[in-house]
Formats: sequence, C-alpha cells, structure tokens
Amino acid sequence: MVLPPAHSSRLKYVSLGVLVFQTTSLVLTMRYSRTLKEDGPRYLASSAVVSAEVLKILVCTLIVFMENNFSMRLLKEEIVNKPVETLKLAIPAGIYTLQNNLLYVALSNLDAATYQVTYQLKILTTALFSVSMLGKRLGLYQWLSLLFLMAGVTLVQWPTESEVDSEQAVLSAGSQFVGLMAVLTACLSSGFAGVYFEKILKETKQSVWVRNIQLGLFGFVFGIVGMTVYDGERVRESGMFQGYNTITCTVVALQALGGLVIAVVIKYADNILKGFATSLSIIVSTLISYFLLEDFNPTSLFFMGAMLVIAATFLYSNERKPANGSAIKV
Repeated sequence: MVLPPAHSSRLKYVSLGVLVFQTTSLVLTMRYSRTLKEDGPRYLASSAVVSAEVLKILVCTLIVFMENNFSMRLLKEEIVNKPVETLKLAIPAGIYTLQNNLLYVALSNLDAATYQVTYQLKILTTALFSVSMLGKRLGLYQWLSLLFLMAGVTLVQWPTESEVDSEQAVLSAGSQFVGLMAVLTACLSSGFAGVYFEKILKETKQSVWVRNIQLGLFGFVFGIVGMTVYDGERVRESGMFQGYNTITCTVVALQALGGLVIAVVIKYADNILKGFATSLSIIVSTLISYFLLEDFNPTSLFFMGAMLVIAATFLYSNERKPANGSAIKV
C-alpha cells in the first residue's frame, strides 16, 4: 500500500513524537524501578527483556492477523518457508538483546540525566554506519548538525562543582565506570543494529510487523539463554517473575512499545532523524526530573547544550535533499 506524500510525512512526524514520549517515560520509569527500595527481591533485568520480546511478538502477531483476516498463511510463507530471510534477523536480534540488557545495567549505575545525554552518542555511530553500510549521502548542513548535537550533548553532561560534591559522591567510581562502559557499548551496538535492520527493511517488501516477529523470536531465544546463564540460579530460587510490580510491568510495556515505534520510524523516516527526536527527550526528561522528581538541578551549561541540541535538530530536519555539490560521502 502506497501512502500519499502528505499522509506519509504526517505519519513520520507523529511516530517521531511518540518515540520521544516513549523514550522519556521508559528512561524515567526504568531508573525509578532500578533504584526503588523494596522488601523483597528486585526484578531481574534479563527477565524484563524476555517479557518485552514476548509482548512485542504477541502485538505484532495480532496486527498481522488483523491485516490478513486472521489467516496464518502469511506467517507460514514469510517465516517458515523462507528460513534464509528469517535467519538474517538473527544478527540484529542478538545485538538488540545485548543492548537492552546493557541499558538496565547503565540505569542501575547512572542517574537518568547522565544516561540520557551519554546515550546520544549513538547518533554519531548511527550516522557513520548509515554512510558506510547504506551509502547515504549527507549534506554539509547535516554533518554540521551532527557536530552541533555532539557539542550540545557534551555541554549538557559537563560536570560542575556542585555535581561533584553531591551527586557523584553518592555513586562509587566503580559504578560510574560500569554504567559508562554499558552506555558506550550500547551506543555502538545500537548504531550497527539499527542500520542493519533498516537495510533489511528497505531491501524487501515484507511487512514491518512480520520482520518484528522474526526479530522478536530470535530476541526471545537469545534472552532466555542470557537469563539462564547469568540469572539461572536466582530464577530457580524465586522464579522468573520475582520482584514484578506495576512499575516493572510498565517498563516492560514501554520497552516493547519502543521496539514497534522504532520499526515504524525506520520505515517512514531514518535512523539519524530518529536519533535527533530521541535527543529531544533529554530536555523533556530533565524538566520532569527537576519539577516532579526534584533530583536534578540544571546549570547554565545545560541550557547552552539544550539550545545546541534543538538547533541541530532543526538544522538536520530542514535539509530535505542534499545538493550534489554539497553532499559528502565517506
């Protein structure tokens, strides 16, 4: 089905807006759930990753059924009868599973604001992978917008004396290092897996929902293996769903929704524009942290960085088609 240009453009920006909401709420609720003090055992991050994959598979399967009059024929043709095409999704599925587990590690060791700004390094890795793997041609202004964005992110996360005396004193140097390494590894894996998945989506006419079912099936298998290896003993002692509550279920639902929203964004926009929309969630989550959670005090450097991030967003978005003379390809 070919969408009219106006409708396609609307769908692109609506999906980006939903992505900002989903990313912001996921980070805040995930951070809250990993720091909430409870009497019983804390929920297992590996279990939450597996649960999110199952929910994503169920939602995508329901959508495919509704689009095909509740027939199983399409799923059989695209998944069972095309094993080679299905196996292509094993690589990004494994990387996404690793990435999702790393994000729980990061938010267990870093505050939401530090996590948010550091995780935006994935925009740069995504841009580089897009140029090298997809042959994208970025215009001069788009490259400048990437530099502006990175400068803005750097200013937002630049430490101040008050932060050193208060916030960072709470977290040990070891925890900070573990969180930082988890975020950096997630940035690299996110860039590669996102572009690889985009390449697969745009090379075939297969439904994005079928692709997500394939992705979820492999993600479920990899997630079960990871949970068995790292948390097998605790699962045997207290069960897979130990420590689950309303907040945990919200985190699982938001993580599953995120995978579906990202798939739509990749289909109708691209990974770099998705990254810029996500960067806006830094501003939103920081404002919520300041006014509602009251656990973050923005500085002048933060406001300078925020302006650079917003400026970079509009600079990239307004350059529709780079001219041949100004296009830069690495």
